Amino acid sequence: MDRYERLSALLDLLGQRGKVDVDDLAEELTVSAATIRRDLDHLADQQLLTRTRGGAVANNVAYDLPLRYKTARHASEKERIGRGAAALVVRGSVVGLNGGTTTTEVARALAVLPELNGADEPGVTVVTNALNIASELAVRPHVKIVVTGGVARTASFELSGPLAGRILDEITMDVVFLGVDAVDPARGAYAHHEGEASINRLMASRARRIVVVADSSKLGAHAFARICPVTEIDTLITDDAAPAEVVAAFEAEGVTVQLV
Repeated sequence: MDRYERLSALLDLLGQRGKVDVDDLAEELTVSAATIRRDLDHLADQQLLTRTRGGAVANNVAYDLPLRYKTARHASEKERIGRGAAALVVRGSVVGLNGGTTTTEVARALAVLPELNGADEPGVTVVTNALNIASELAVRPHVKIVVTGGVARTASFELSGPLAGRILDEITMDVVFLGVDAVDPARGAYAHHEGEASINRLMASRARRIVVVADSSKLGAHAFARICPVTEIDTLITDDAAPAEVVAAFEAEGVTVQLV
């Protein structure tokens, strides 16, 4: 386990329990207590937790982790989901991508699709409100990048706010791939932050097809602000650890579920 994986694990445990103890963490993560103390001090410096004598307690930020700490979680599943999503894209498509670790993997898979290469004109147009995705794809000559504009959030690199909506009001997309914090067969797709949910909702409204990309840990989970109801989701791409009963519940709502 490298340092970022350990920091992500620490924040996950803190989010689940509300408070953690240095010695318990050292035993669970098989590192020294001194290493755990340094890690907790580092996270406290970034205001991601509050240090206590012998441990730490959660603050609200711990539930909306910066993207750099999320990348290590369910990495192989997200890569598979990204490849599965990219395989749905045909040459000439206009594709929407919101921010997040899973949609970043979709972007990376799109970047290396051979059928999108090999011509003078771009093979695909990507509309995104995520600065990291735009940055990665901007160096790909076969990808045309449209960035929504807006105000950047440091936790997710997503642009949101009224400025972002001005561009989206003028365009349509063939498909939008939505990364979410939670998706439920009864309630639909959700994000932790209301500003991100709002811009993601607008992106979804401008697309002919809505595809949610989410690893199985997001299924049936809860988050603060709704992006769209389940009736608007055309396809859910998730990993093969998804519980069969949850998959069946999505399918009963008319959602096509693709396991990877």
